Amino acid sequence: MAERDCVLHSWSVQADWDAPTVVGGEGARLRLADGRQILDMSSLAECSNLGHQHPRLVAAIREQAQRLCFVTNAWGATPRVELAQALLDRSGFEGGRVFFTLGGADANENAVKIARQAAGKPRGAIIARDRSYHGASHLAMALSGDTRTRALVDPEAFGVHHVPPPYAYRCPFGSSDETQCGERAADAVADRIDELGAEQVAAVIVEPNAGTNGIVAPDSYWPALRHRTAQRGVWLIADEVMSAFGRCGQWFAWQRHGEAGRPDLMTLAKGLTGAALPLGAVVLSREVAARIEHEMLYTGLTYCGHPLACAAGLAALAAYEEGDLIERSRSLGAALLAQMRQLQHRHPVIGDVRGGHGLFAVIELVADRETRAPLAPWPQTPPALKALVDEAMAQGVSFATRGNLILLAPPLVIGEGELADAVALLDRLLARFFPH
Repeated sequence: MAERDCVLHSWSVQADWDAPTVVGGEGARLRLADGRQILDMSSLAECSNLGHQHPRLVAAIREQAQRLCFVTNAWGATPRVELAQALLDRSGFEGGRVFFTLGGADANENAVKIARQAAGKPRGAIIARDRSYHGASHLAMALSGDTRTRALVDPEAFGVHHVPPPYAYRCPFGSSDETQCGERAADAVADRIDELGAEQVAAVIVEPNAGTNGIVAPDSYWPALRHRTAQRGVWLIADEVMSAFGRCGQWFAWQRHGEAGRPDLMTLAKGLTGAALPLGAVVLSREVAARIEHEMLYTGLTYCGHPLACAAGLAALAAYEEGDLIERSRSLGAALLAQMRQLQHRHPVIGDVRGGHGLFAVIELVADRETRAPLAPWPQTPPALKALVDEAMAQGVSFATRGNLILLAPPLVIGEGELADAVALLDRLLARFFPH
């Protein structure tokens, strides 16, 4: 029986699913059952930051499995405490605590639970952004400003309120100035807090940088948001599920702004283990942790803080450091952004290029560069872009898209020659499928 006949696949129309079977991988390449190798230009779901089958991760999982596969969170486990301390050290959350989860969606759900408890507002309002993504469980869908799932959940029933995003290319506040658009987006959060009453609002949850929404906020946004939430005594949760662990050129994307960008809580997953095993985390500041120190924490799942996953997390942190991959992401990301801007000069279909803080870049395609008219209404994918992706796969390169966007987020270990080959292929395919 074929996989398409017996497995339900996420984010897919089951009758249309027909993906190849992956049997192995190395570095930035996946090996398929038919013998082909595919260069992965998206780190699968922006999670395989360390590439595929990283030897340090495989060895750490094997060694931990021989020692101890599993013990519940009610018991102590050496890799769990070591990973928690390592995360607190790298984030500078001295005196804080870490709550381990199974992935990004439940990290965001638990961050909201913890923020509400720490604020003393068990049903306090949560402010999130339109065109955001925080997961596919019900609360996470309520948090997400995602057109795909809007009809499936009522955000207000979960106490969630949305504000417009800092989408400078199509600024919802009518500004053509990036800095001003970022500041107005932060003001929109502050205004919503003031409308609801700060005493009624428990937290704001926002993606600091990389995400499947394709929005890269102006530099003015995050520090302004931090300042406005702190002024009002509202916790700020940084959803770093996609943006952490080098993806945006820092251990955590907010660190690019220094102490002026420090959130009260942050959520992690994906690159936390290089995707070798499922693991998420909520990192709490000292102040948040102190608020709940003597209260019952009514949350958790059986596999929270699984020793095997935590061992993989420790190995991943070591791999990032040994390979100097955070710095490598910054340098390769800057070069990638420059290359994408060169493509923009050659291909009128490219309306905007953004990102480049790390190995993450977004290309937005348009029908008309002057008017910025989209090729297809969001979040539909234009047929020509789908054809481009299919042809790229036939030529051995996997690109990720969403709507009119091409999302470039290869593993941080990708070779410079591999990256150049992928860019050259993209150049040729843009000329073929979007001639001018």
